[in-house]
Amino acid sequence: MPKRILQGTVTSDANDQTVTVSVERRFTHPILKKTIRKSKKYRAHDAENAFKVGDSVRIQECAPRSKSKRWEVVAN
Repeated sequence: MPKRILQGTVTSDANDQTVTVSVERRFTHPILKKTIRKSKKYRAHDAENAFKVGDSVRIQECAPRSKSKRWEVVAN
């Protein structure tokens, strides 16, 4: 099964080798027929601490690195 790749913005880089990425998705509400924006935060592995707050990054699924990290940063 292929790994999912998401694009988002780094919202935190406080922890070592970890960034928090906010990913926004847009969809049409089934009843209201209105476009809705929802965002979700993912914690991703950043081995070199290369990314800072505000950077646009792509993350992909990986094997669990810790209790909360299931994603890794691919590129910006």
